Amino acid sequence: MNPRTRTAALAAAVAFAAATPVVAHAALDTGPGTAVSAPARGAAYVETRLFFGTGRPDGGPPVTDKQFLAFVDRSVTPRFPAGLTIRDGRGQWRDRHGVIERERSYEVVLLYPVSEARAHDPQIERIRTAYERTYAQESVARADTPARVDF
Repeated sequence: MNPRTRTAALAAAVAFAAATPVVAHAALDTGPGTAVSAPARGAAYVETRLFFGTGRPDGGPPVTDKQFLAFVDRSVTPRFPAGLTIRDGRGQWRDRHGVIERERSYEVVLLYPVSEARAHDPQIERIRTAYERTYAQESVARADTPARVDF
């Protein structure tokens, strides 16, 4: 297939998929060859995951549990009083000098309605900036994904 034909076919497939109504269902795997479809539950939410490193690029002491939890109490909880989840982790990333850094880390999971995403975006950015400045971090990673949430 030549490139023009392939591009046209791809464009047609995308257009067809965009026009096709979608019904959300969750697939439940109950064993080999027995996937069951169930209606999706909950409301449309955004799941934001923030990844906080504890190592300091200047060689200072790592951020402690006590310091991190105080940061969460001061900077995260007031912006997300409905709740959040904190996970301990081990992470690695390549710093601005090309060195792979391995460090203890924290993942903070925030869930909020899609209708509140625009309002929460600057709040999340303030959290990231505050941590970077307070603990001399190069970055706080952020990952946003759509979610269906039911409480």
